[in-house]
Amino acid sequence: MAPDDARHTVAAAHDPVRSEARPEPPALMEDAQRMALAIDGSGTGIWDRDVRAGKIYYSPGWKAILGYAPHELSDAIEESYTRVHPDDLEYVKATIQAHFDGKTDSYTVEHRIRCKDGNWKWISSRGKVVSRDADGRPLRMIGTTTDISAMRSLSDRLQQSVELITNLTNEVPGLVFQYRQWPEGRGHFSYASAGIRDMYEVTPEHVMADAECLHRLVHPDDQARYRASLAASAATLKPWHLEYRVLLPRQGLRWRQGAARPSRLPDGGTIWHGFITDVTERKRIEAELQEFATMDFLTQIPNRRYFMTCMDAELARMRRAASAPTAVLMCDLDHFKSINDNYGHAVGDAVLRHFAALLRAQVRESDIVGRVGGEEFAVVLIGTGTAQACRFARRIQLRTANTPFVDAGRRIPITVSIGLAAMYATDASADAALSRSDTALYRAKHNGRNRIECA
Repeated sequence: MAPDDARHTVAAAHDPVRSEARPEPPALMEDAQRMALAIDGSGTGIWDRDVRAGKIYYSPGWKAILGYAPHELSDAIEESYTRVHPDDLEYVKATIQAHFDGKTDSYTVEHRIRCKDGNWKWISSRGKVVSRDADGRPLRMIGTTTDISAMRSLSDRLQQSVELITNLTNEVPGLVFQYRQWPEGRGHFSYASAGIRDMYEVTPEHVMADAECLHRLVHPDDQARYRASLAASAATLKPWHLEYRVLLPRQGLRWRQGAARPSRLPDGGTIWHGFITDVTERKRIEAELQEFATMDFLTQIPNRRYFMTCMDAELARMRRAASAPTAVLMCDLDHFKSINDNYGHAVGDAVLRHFAALLRAQVRESDIVGRVGGEEFAVVLIGTGTAQACRFARRIQLRTANTPFVDAGRRIPITVSIGLAAMYATDASADAALSRSDTALYRAKHNGRNRIECA
C-alpha cells in the first residue's frame, strides 16, 4: 500500500464523512481493517506530518499511548515539541533535521514524552520522508510510535543488576572471570573483573582482546601443567582446580590458585566461570611449615624423620634399578657432654652448628645428611662403595680436627667417631642399614673414639 493510501485508509477509518464520500472497494476495506486491528493490537500509534504546513496527524492509537482520547491533542507541530522531555528535545530535533537534510535514510529515536497525567513515558519513533518538492525539501513524513517504557524499565533493571554484580566482583580480592574456548582450542575472556590488575598486572580490556597475554605470564615450569589442566577440564567437564606460579613484571614470582566450573556450549566449545586468587603468602607459610617439619632447627640440616624418609626413598630407588650398595655413615662428636659441662649449652649448640656446616660442605648435592640424635649425624653417600666411603670419613675426621671451634678467643678441639655400613637393595628396610652403621659407630667409640669402623 502506498504511503498516501495508508494515510487515507487510517484517516478514513476514523472519518465517516470521508468514508461515505469516497467508498473503497470491499477488498481494500478488508485489508485496511486488518491493518488497523494489527496496529491497535501492537500498541503502536501512527503519525502523519505535513512538514510545510507545520501540522501533524496522530492516530487514536498514538493518542492512547499518552492517555488521550481520540478528539484530544492539537495538530500543531510546535505544540507536539512541548511534550518532549527537555533533556531529549535537542536530540529529537537534530535527528529529524538530519533526515530532512537527507543525511539519514530514516528517522529513528528513543526519547521520553509527557503523558496526559504528567508522567513521562519512553517511546520509540520511526519515520520517513515520503515526498519532497522539486528542490528536495521535505513535504510529508509518515511514521510510527511504540511504547517502550516496559522494555526500558527492564533494561534499566538489568543494567542496574549488571552494575551491581560488576561492582561486587570488582571489590573481591581476586579475579572473577568467564573464559570461553572454541573446539579448535582458541580461547577468549568474555569477562574479567578489575582484580586482574593485581593478579596479572594487565587490564580487563587487554586480556579480553588477547587471552594469550595472560597465559604467557604463567611460569615456564608450570606452563605444561597449566595448559594440560585446562584441556582435561574441557574434555571431562570436571571443575578446574590448579595452583601455579606466575612471573609478573612488577611483583615478580607469585603463586595463584584457580578454580572454575566448565560447561559445554552448543558449538562444542567450553565456557568456564571461575575465580583466581593470590596464594603466595599461604605457599610461603606452607614452605616454612614444611621446613619446620623436615629440618633440624638448630643445625638447619634435615631432622631424623625427614632423613629416614629420604633413606626409604633411596632404598626404593635401589630396588627398582637393582643398584650397587650405597654407603651409610653414623658420626658422633666425641666427649660432647664435657663441652656442655665446661663451656655451657650455648657453646655446645654452636659446636653442633659448626660440625653440621663442616659435614654439609663435604657432601655432594645428591647425598643425604641429617641430625639423627643429640650429637649424632648420619650421611648417605649415594652409589658409593665402602672403600670410597672410608676415604670420605677420613676427610671428615681431618677437617673436624683441623678446624676447631673458636669461642671468644678460646679454641675448642673437636673429634668425631664414625661407623660405616653398606645399604643393600635386599635390605628389609632403611633402618637395617642404619642399625649396622650404628653398631660400627659403637665399636669405634668403644675402641677409643676418633676412629672409623666398618660393619
